[in-house]
Amino acid sequence: MARRQGVASMVTIALIIGAFASVPTTVQSIGVCYGVLGNNLPSRSEVVQLYRSKGINAMRIYYPDKEALNALRNSGIGLILDVGNDVFSNLAASPSNAAAWVRDNVRPYYPAVNIKYIAVGNEVEGGATQSILPAMRNVNSALSSSGLGAIKVSTAVKYDVIANSFPPSSGVFRDAYMRDIARYLANTGAPLLANVYPYFAYRGNPRDISLNYATFRPGTTVRDNGNGLTYTNLFDAMMDAIYAALEKAGAPNVRVVVSESGWPSAEGFGASMDNARAYNQGLIDHVGRARGTPKKPGALEAYIFAMFNENQKTGDPIERNFGLFYPNKSPVYSIRF
Repeated sequence: MARRQGVASMVTIALIIGAFASVPTTVQSIGVCYGVLGNNLPSRSEVVQLYRSKGINAMRIYYPDKEALNALRNSGIGLILDVGNDVFSNLAASPSNAAAWVRDNVRPYYPAVNIKYIAVGNEVEGGATQSILPAMRNVNSALSSSGLGAIKVSTAVKYDVIANSFPPSSGVFRDAYMRDIARYLANTGAPLLANVYPYFAYRGNPRDISLNYATFRPGTTVRDNGNGLTYTNLFDAMMDAIYAALEKAGAPNVRVVVSESGWPSAEGFGASMDNARAYNQGLIDHVGRARGTPKKPGALEAYIFAMFNENQKTGDPIERNFGLFYPNKSPVYSIRF
């Protein structure tokens, strides 16, 4: 989980307050990311059982963790499977490398493991971005050759691939490689995976973004004069900037799956249990309403980061405090799925 999103310029003074009040609902499209950077976490089989006991029906894992994949067999849990950032450039290098990866990491598990998406790269930056699309093409070809074409191949991007994200109607991809990826996804019918964190936008500009607006708490609405739509929470505004960018790239029908979103509960500005509960419960309820965003009504799929507090994550202390659960499987705060 890279967290260096360029958010300070993302919004202006107009993005100040507003949010939906969260309401109880049955959630069909919420998953939780399962990170394993801790030395005190439960076994993979215990984790899968915890997902099932809480009614969490989707998971993301960040590399082909064979123990986790075996534990997921016949669980019914939908899965985003990352190839791992240390691997995708190798997959770009040749079709045979991609074929070997699919042979070793997908064919032994599917369909007993409900692999929905393969993420080729997570928040890739710099020159490595040029390897994303070749790797996606090679993995897609390998899946098709193996009769596994139902699995969709995408990449998970940081939010700062979007420029001019306020107002949402001004959203555009910052770099040409993203326009190429968008058009490729349009051709394959796969969604764009996007890591969307209102927390970092709020932390980067607390003067102009209210906490309520960022955490789905009640407030007023913000109008986008460019598209005539009104926004009651920052998450929807951020999402609609992505949709606007996809339109401008010539890929208006590409879905967006939120491959990470969350709020830290400790050790940082705005990081508290109350705020984390408000945001994550608000996101669960918002997705559960199946109303989508003002620009794109309808069902939305999102994955909360993360299942556990991970004590071996490096960098900013908040990175170790995104979990919904402690390693002993007790909840960090009360939350309903």
